[in-house]
Amino acid sequence: MRILLTGCAGFIGSHLSRLLVSKGHVVVGIDNLITGRLANLRGLHETGKFRFIQGNVSEYIHVEGKFHAVLHLASPASPADYLKHPIPTLKVGSLGTHNALGVAKAKKALFLLASTSEIYGDPLVSPQPESYWGNVNSVGLRGVYDEAKRFAESMAMAYHRVHGIPVRIARIFNTYGPRMRSNDGRAIPNFIMQALKNEDITVFGTGRQTRSFMYVDDLIEGLYRLLLSNHQGPVNLGNPDEKTLLELAQFIKTLTRSKSKIVFRDLPQDDPKVRCPDIALARKALKWEPRVGLKDGLVRTIEYFRPISGRRRRALRASS
Repeated sequence: MRILLTGCAGFIGSHLSRLLVSKGHVVVGIDNLITGRLANLRGLHETGKFRFIQGNVSEYIHVEGKFHAVLHLASPASPADYLKHPIPTLKVGSLGTHNALGVAKAKKALFLLASTSEIYGDPLVSPQPESYWGNVNSVGLRGVYDEAKRFAESMAMAYHRVHGIPVRIARIFNTYGPRMRSNDGRAIPNFIMQALKNEDITVFGTGRQTRSFMYVDDLIEGLYRLLLSNHQGPVNLGNPDEKTLLELAQFIKTLTRSKSKIVFRDLPQDDPKVRCPDIALARKALKWEPRVGLKDGLVRTIEYFRPISGRRRRALRASS
């Protein structure tokens, strides 16, 4: 296939680009680098199957030639990023989705949307099945991301119903692994960097709020299976092994042999109390479930961040 992938230089987009190229597909990637990094794409150009375009999909998309699929991953994805860039986040979920769907319509291509578990908000049901409509504060700080993705899902399904575009929607739960930015604000990179530097590990609230953590290799395998499937509509992709954030912090401290102390800070507004996917549909429709255990995934991720933490320490010493 020849595939257009928005958000190609991001954490998930870069991993997916590499998987697609390894499967023999040709990928044209677009990214405005607001949160993505060119370093994530290193080596892809040399394959002869990857082309990068720096551009903002919220403004305009024009690409020559035939495409078999449009994969729309572009968006700030961590709370730190979408709180810093609230309007671009809303734009890429609305205007960016509209533009990407326009390409899919013009090219007669399949459209895959990277949605999010955040569309469930602070859920009153756990685990969350695809049939759950969510509990979202539309005017809260996190609403810029939640509602952008909810709108994107609605628009994708409207294009499917009106124009007959094949649509795949992945509701992605917490994902981690190499190529995450060390300062992206999410729990795992925060905890790992603090632990490696023997700084206080910051847990918000009581730490009893739960998350389910999926290693990135499992996610991209799920996305690829969804791309090749015949399933229309949303599918949860996540790890149903639920952990509290305090358990996660303690586990990372143990794995890194850190001398850090765990400290507690006020809980951010609308921070979900629980987050756990019901993946019965993914098991049935995609024959997919996560395979990488939390310990193995964290060890790989810690080794990725270890040299980064060392460079940070040396830079701080030099500046002082």
